Amino acid sequence: MARVCAITGKKTISGNNVSHANNKTKRKFFPNLQRKTFYIPEEDRYVTMRISTSAIRTINKNGILAVLKKAGAKI
Repeated sequence: MARVCAITGKKTISGNNVSHANNKTKRKFFPNLQRKTFYIPEEDRYVTMRISTSAIRTINKNGILAVLKKAGAKI
């Protein structure tokens, strides 16, 4: 499974580890993804998604249905 947020689209990016001697080696920065289950009362069902913590905060603020509609996510 790809490390991509279902709502925000955040994904793994690459960069460098830089040592004190300024040696550079490749590394990856992973998004903070969590597996979370949400209840959608309009459809009377639960939806499990793999989303970033910033997306969880957005859902808590705006509601799951509004966020899904704006993101165009397929549930």
